[in-house]
Amino acid sequence: MSSLTKSRAACLIGWPAAHSRSPLIHHYWLRQLGIEGGYSVEAIPPEGFAEFVQHLSAHGFVGANVTIPHKERALALTRPDERARAVGAANTLWYEGGELRSTNTDIEGFVGNLDAAARGWDAAGEALVLGAGGSSRAVVFGLLERGIRLIHLANRTVERSQALADQFGPAVRPIAWNEIDQALPHAGLLVNTTSLGMHGQPALELDVGLLPPQAIVADLVYVPLETALLKASRSRGLQVADGLGMLLHQAVRGFELWFGQRPRVTAELRALVEADLRSA
Repeated sequence: MSSLTKSRAACLIGWPAAHSRSPLIHHYWLRQLGIEGGYSVEAIPPEGFAEFVQHLSAHGFVGANVTIPHKERALALTRPDERARAVGAANTLWYEGGELRSTNTDIEGFVGNLDAAARGWDAAGEALVLGAGGSSRAVVFGLLERGIRLIHLANRTVERSQALADQFGPAVRPIAWNEIDQALPHAGLLVNTTSLGMHGQPALELDVGLLPPQAIVADLVYVPLETALLKASRSRGLQVADGLGMLLHQAVRGFELWFGQRPRVTAELRALVEADLRSA
């Protein structure tokens, strides 16, 4: 193995650097693929972020993941691709020709998870997306890219939904939160991008019985692993895609960019991260 491969290391940059599952995921893949690389967590405050990123290679890293509160700043300090610009945030950095590039892998994480959990989901036609934050932007981009023709976008603040519609065009239709029940019967795909239903957050009050019988339900929340939305959907016999799957799939491209091999999301990796989440 070359010294170049041995010296490769990536990191997660955040503040505070909360307990992240990224090191667990990437170290698993490094072991599985026999790569002598590394992945660490770097707690960098906002005032030190620019210096750290602009000298990332000098700090010993070939790339990085970026998390709260640095994602928007990372966009301005790098050369972002179309995906990062569309989402308005970067979560993955790498060097290309000596230049620090950036992307947002939440899009392919979301789409890759749906492909694995509910093959043929992109024949849904219409989708209902709950929430209009950064995760919603990634979801909407991915849905449009895969040919979903109409996206009903519900948010408690309609102005935020309208801002996404203005950005992405007429295929995105903003609706008020109290109009969700009218949209559910037409939704071949329902996606929750809000924190509703997350541990410690208010419940997501929604009647999945209004969805078509072949509908697919995706929830970006992964604590708890099975949200009330997913449990109710499964009990109705609907196909579901959970937030942990998206977390795993969004890590694939960064690893490939940094270490040169494309890893696989396996049942063993999922079980490893599930066990870690349950023990937290």
